[in-house]
Amino acid sequence: MLRSLYSGISGLRSHQTMLDVTGNNIANVNTTAFKASAVQFQDTLSQLKQGAGGPQAEVGGTNPAQIGLGVQVAGISTNFSQGSAQSTGRATDVAISGDGFFVTQLGGETLYSRAGAFDFDAEGRLVSPDGAIVQGWNGVNGQINEGGPVGNITLPLQAMIPAAATNTATMVGNLPADAAAGESLVRDIKIYDAVGAARTLSLTFTRSGSGWDVAGSDGIGTGSTALTLDAAGNLTPTGALTVNGVNVDLTELTGQAGLTTATASSQNGSAAGTLQSFTLGKDGTLVGLFSNGSQASIARIALATFTNPGGLEKAGSSAYRATFNSGNAALGAPGDGGFGSLSGGTLEMSNVDLSQEFTNLIVAQRGFQANARIITTSDEVLQELTNLKR
Repeated sequence: MLRSLYSGISGLRSHQTMLDVTGNNIANVNTTAFKASAVQFQDTLSQLKQGAGGPQAEVGGTNPAQIGLGVQVAGISTNFSQGSAQSTGRATDVAISGDGFFVTQLGGETLYSRAGAFDFDAEGRLVSPDGAIVQGWNGVNGQINEGGPVGNITLPLQAMIPAAATNTATMVGNLPADAAAGESLVRDIKIYDAVGAARTLSLTFTRSGSGWDVAGSDGIGTGSTALTLDAAGNLTPTGALTVNGVNVDLTELTGQAGLTTATASSQNGSAAGTLQSFTLGKDGTLVGLFSNGSQASIARIALATFTNPGGLEKAGSSAYRATFNSGNAALGAPGDGGFGSLSGGTLEMSNVDLSQEFTNLIVAQRGFQANARIITTSDEVLQELTNLKR
């Protein structure tokens, strides 16, 4: 049979593969974090008709004569270039900017993905749409050990942060230097004891000849000190003001004329609080917001990188599994060297270029047609041969 017949068949098969790959790319144009694939062709083994001849004293050398036997698919590569970011506004949607893959567990198998459309299941675990559990490091008392083994990221729905007793408070602002002697100002500070019970610490500022006298009381204990006023309007405490274990910082108060702005700027106590919501930082940290206004680190998402991402095997559901040629996964935190950063409330879009894919579709179609013509032409030649015998 004619060699061209089989060359045409190999061309049909190879271009059919190209059509299949291109069609899959177009079908996934709106798939979250989908990475497009491309087909590479190579020629097959060529039949040697005449070997090369070396040059002689009076005869020049000759080149080898070979006939190719068709085409074959050399490989199908994956393009891991960054896709565009699409804002969704959902707190559990996460996009990776840069290199890296999310690490997930599904049925005991470790998989890797760029698709960050996550949500929480009934047990508070962060999961992908197909139920794969996102891996990372969970926080203990607001501390995250990134050097430890990764585990299921779990949002502690019933988590609470314990109460903190107030032991410091700070006053800021201005006490009027032109106030009449004996004039008083009262400022209240809400403070907490060790079990989170609130009480009021009242500070009474009384104008004196040299500045202000300060008396504090929280209904349980009392304390007092004085503020000395100099010509430049600076107030200097003559001693510390401590009321029932609460140290009140008065060093930021000033004594200019005409302004009465003294107020409590901060105190370090709080009542017990329950988890209300959370936010996601670029470093992959889930920060819990509690009802008492406190914040604490709940967990941190882990990322993985590979020496050869092109060696990953597609496992379906926008996930990949490691292979011998991808290398082992290197785990790290978002923002570390070599790992990408995370963006909450966004998703990475598919990196399929429709203009390129439709061009590839035309090229594959024309290549298929041309190889089909090889077969029909070879058939006509065979028909002529069979017609020699009538």
